[in-house]
Amino acid sequence: MARVLAELLGATEPGFRQQLARLEQAAGLPSADIHLMMQVVNETRSKIRDLGLDPHDTTGPELYEALQTRLREDEARVRENLGVLTIGSPTEVLEAVKRKLDKLEMHKQAFVLKQTAMRTLLKKLQPKATMKALGYRSMDSMLKHEPVPQLFAATLLVESPEWHRKRLDAYKKLTPRSFETRAVSVYVPTAKQWPKLAAQHIAVAKHNIIALSELGAVVLLPIEEDLPGLAITTMLLSIDAFNDIRARSSFLKLQQVRPDFGTVLHETMLHEPVTEADLAGQQLPWKVVQWFYGRGRTEYHPEVFEPHVQPEDLEWHDGESVLADMHPALEFWRGSQLLALLDSGQPVSMNVLDVSLALCNGLDYPERVVHHMRANLGRELFARYLRQDNLQTLLLGKLDRQLAPEIAFD
Repeated sequence: MARVLAELLGATEPGFRQQLARLEQAAGLPSADIHLMMQVVNETRSKIRDLGLDPHDTTGPELYEALQTRLREDEARVRENLGVLTIGSPTEVLEAVKRKLDKLEMHKQAFVLKQTAMRTLLKKLQPKATMKALGYRSMDSMLKHEPVPQLFAATLLVESPEWHRKRLDAYKKLTPRSFETRAVSVYVPTAKQWPKLAAQHIAVAKHNIIALSELGAVVLLPIEEDLPGLAITTMLLSIDAFNDIRARSSFLKLQQVRPDFGTVLHETMLHEPVTEADLAGQQLPWKVVQWFYGRGRTEYHPEVFEPHVQPEDLEWHDGESVLADMHPALEFWRGSQLLALLDSGQPVSMNVLDVSLALCNGLDYPERVVHHMRANLGRELFARYLRQDNLQTLLLGKLDRQLAPEIAFD
């Protein structure tokens, strides 16, 4: 089972087997890896049957083709729900996705930088390349007319590494007073300069989403032609961006009483925040903690998180559930996050975001996407061990010490 898990996760042997052995020993030998692997195998077979295939002799290329066909059909269902044509303007698709995201009844509040504070910072840093790219003649005009999140997104596309180093250094001087709690917002830039501005980023990243964690905003970059799977891919990536933004938000909320808050902010925007909890020689990312408690994998512990973080701050949003609510046929994708078929030791992901990204980018079988399945499977593996009482106690103790307030006196 360790070999199969290693192949699914893209992990190297024997290091992975040794890590599993340490996790098993620390957790009291619950055989969590075996139970998880059996679940993945059984549920993958069930999904393959749902596609009308035989799980005992379906090859990787056959499954890949069937998943792509299913995604195309479901894209049409999603577009119908959104009120856009099956083949139409990509801008209309993006704006329809934005409207859907705006209406979703889920917790969107985040602890983020005030837009006035970011505007002041941008005015000080003078993003001249951005001003030129957006067609403005003066900095004041750009700062007055351009929405701050769109302006900030543009700087990420055109300003130099040195400019961004200065921006990140400026974060060290910010305090919690520069922050506020507001809903994560979605933007679709429509000015004529944006498609050219976005083209290189989309070509490299293979998607059109920019998540602005410090501003609590998601920017859907415009594209010049419609793509198969565009609505589903944009919807799922945006919900992933919501989760990323809110995970950093909850981490920063827990740090707001520290005297070095600005330094913590700087590091949090440079690197994914981690906890001091060590599991089998690997530091546990804060994002995994957010997912673990936000998905209700264990009971909430107010003594660790409150008063600054409440249960709703840790809530984790499930993109597959959003899709399933849009049309009954999309129930097929619910529970697909961890699933994959191994063919000659290589996985074919059934994760709907992996499938939609491959379809959207026109990727052939050898180029298929697997990293979202691997990320979800890795988190689930850690969760199976974290649920054990002794590791729960260890995690809570580490979090309590790491998050203990160090009051900042003005």
